[in-house]
Amino acid sequence: MEETSREAVATAVQRVAGMLQRSDQLDKVEQYRRREARKKASVEARLKAAIQSQLDGVRTGLTQLHSALLDVKDIQGSLADVSKDWRQSINTIENLKDVKDAVVQHSQLASAVENLKNIFSVPEIVADTQQLIEQGELLQAHRKLMELECSRDDLMYEQYRMDSKNTSDMNLISIYFEDVQGLSDELAKQLWMILQRSMLTVRRDPTMLVSSVRIIEREEKIDRRMVDRKKQTGFIPPGRPKRWKDKMFQVLEGTVGTRIEGTQAMTKEADKMWLVRLLEITRKYVLDDLIVVKNLMVQCFPQHYNTFNRFFGLYHNAVSSRVKELASEDLEANEIVSLLTWVLNTYKSAEMMGHPELFSECDINQLEPLLPQDVVDDLLSKYVKTFTSNITGWLRKALETDKKDWQKETEPEADQDGYYQTTLPAIVFQMFEQNLQVAAQIDNDFKEQVLKLCLKQMNTFLIRYREEAVTYKEEHMRDRQMPQCYVQYMIAIINNCQTFKESINSLKRKYSQSSEPTDSDAAIERTLNEVAKVGCQFLLDEVFLDLEHHLNELLTRKWLTGSHAVDTICVTVEDYFNDFNKIKKPFNQEMTSEALRRVVVEYIKAVMQKRITFKNADERREGAERMIKEADQFKFLFRKLAAGEDTDRLCGAIAAIAEVFKLTDPTLLFLEVTTLVSKYPDIREEHIQALLAVRGDASREMRQMIIGTLSENKVSYAGVTQPIFKDITVPTMTMTTMTTMTSMATAKLLK
Repeated sequence: MEETSREAVATAVQRVAGMLQRSDQLDKVEQYRRREARKKASVEARLKAAIQSQLDGVRTGLTQLHSALLDVKDIQGSLADVSKDWRQSINTIENLKDVKDAVVQHSQLASAVENLKNIFSVPEIVADTQQLIEQGELLQAHRKLMELECSRDDLMYEQYRMDSKNTSDMNLISIYFEDVQGLSDELAKQLWMILQRSMLTVRRDPTMLVSSVRIIEREEKIDRRMVDRKKQTGFIPPGRPKRWKDKMFQVLEGTVGTRIEGTQAMTKEADKMWLVRLLEITRKYVLDDLIVVKNLMVQCFPQHYNTFNRFFGLYHNAVSSRVKELASEDLEANEIVSLLTWVLNTYKSAEMMGHPELFSECDINQLEPLLPQDVVDDLLSKYVKTFTSNITGWLRKALETDKKDWQKETEPEADQDGYYQTTLPAIVFQMFEQNLQVAAQIDNDFKEQVLKLCLKQMNTFLIRYREEAVTYKEEHMRDRQMPQCYVQYMIAIINNCQTFKESINSLKRKYSQSSEPTDSDAAIERTLNEVAKVGCQFLLDEVFLDLEHHLNELLTRKWLTGSHAVDTICVTVEDYFNDFNKIKKPFNQEMTSEALRRVVVEYIKAVMQKRITFKNADERREGAERMIKEADQFKFLFRKLAAGEDTDRLCGAIAAIAEVFKLTDPTLLFLEVTTLVSKYPDIREEHIQALLAVRGDASREMRQMIIGTLSENKVSYAGVTQPIFKDITVPTMTMTTMTTMTSMATAKLLK
């Protein structure tokens, strides 16, 4: 209490300090005091009210406890009186045992008298019931059957009550009513037959189905009554419970399963399309049956049976079982696709379970998959393995067919733009297209997987294609007369590469959801470019084999005296390029540029091989003018062939070398060579040595000075996009040649 008082005082001091922080607040002290007094009075009033309420509650509880104690004492006294009366009445109850036995016997006799008429008429009722069953009057037959069973069951029950251990009398009753069980079995047989043909019955005579369901419902009620009586008395008649309702659903399930299994009209050996036909028949049967269930059969069953959903589930389970059986068979690739397409797409589509007439009655999204995912994965894996094997064989066969065409004596076909081509790209991509269309029917992920597999196989195929092109060229080199259309078919091979590129891009746009390039795309692009470049190289090799003799005449004495080698070279190149014009872009442009480059390089090689050494200024002038003229011829030709922007630069190399030869003042030779080097920085010392040797008038000291100066001021050619001299080698000069050249130079200086 003291601690609480101290806390209260501290709190009050803090509040007062908070209210009196400024001197002008002292005037309001009285106002603050009255406000705090009111708050204190209010709190005290609430405390008093709370305490009073608690006291009233305690007083009420004590009063109720006192009243309860008095009631318990009264009940205790009453129980003592009841116990006393019960002990006194035990002897009286034992004296009434004879009366009880008499009552039971009277009840049995009364039941026997009541059923006496039925007992004597049992044979007649059995015969009538049998006749009604045979006539199809099942409701009447069942009514009589219930009368017979009721008489039998009542007699047995009374016998059981009188003496449950008396089996002889119980057997006597059973023997007398033994035909009743046979009638029950016969009636059940008729019911199951009607249910087995329920789809046909509900269309022709739905009353038979309704009657059957009513009979089963009656038996279900009797079963429940008998089971309840067994719980009370321990007695249940023979054959009960019949559980005809459960049997009905079993029959319907078996009927649905039989109907699905019976859809296979053709065997695999007799018809290659057996699976497609089977799945289509199954689709039609299931859809037609469920529409009949929705429109007709639902009305024949009680509402609480949830008939449509029950049949929907039965058909789903039956189809699932059948599909699993099919999946376990040894299916071919096209059969796997047909099955998976049907399972994954057709089954839940508007053509079957999602049909508009069924859509309002069920939720197809709640259906379990027809095939487990692991089975689907196994089938897809099997398909991919088979497809990989098949496509490898198809590609090999397509290439073999194309190779046979390469040997033909007629030119290959041309497209609408006049470009040579073969049927290989069309055949290959028709195969890819067909398989991708099939894969797209299954799902997008599998379509992407098949596309990747096609591209992977395509890259392997293109590597083989390149090898076959090389072999084709090698065979041609052994006999250049065969095959007759080698050039045209090599052009077609090059054009096929461009067609392959376009077809691959078309496939990716159509079947791939991703536009990002992959490693496979880069590999295919690289291989196609290699095949095309190899083909272009082979064609140029063919050209330069024909030009070899004429190229060997360049920069020789024969050339200087009036050879027509360059004219022949130009005519030959132009003639070949009339065919090369049928090469598709961009390969035709690249090939023209490469042809120009090789012509110029071969020309410069002829210079570097020092086939001629000019004897005097007139020969140098004449040779230089001839080189400039021939450079113009090359320039004119390759401009005509659209060789590209490098035409002037490449042909200009010949003219620049000619200027070195044309120079009449040897003292200016260093400047001319320097100009040549500045234009073509990839030129090397040995090239300069060769040029000066061909010129024939450069002294040893001058050559050393020029070479030394150029070495000191060497220009880098790293940035040159098309080096000309880089790959041109200069033959090594023998000692005899060097001595001869030195003697010639000395003689000229003496003159």
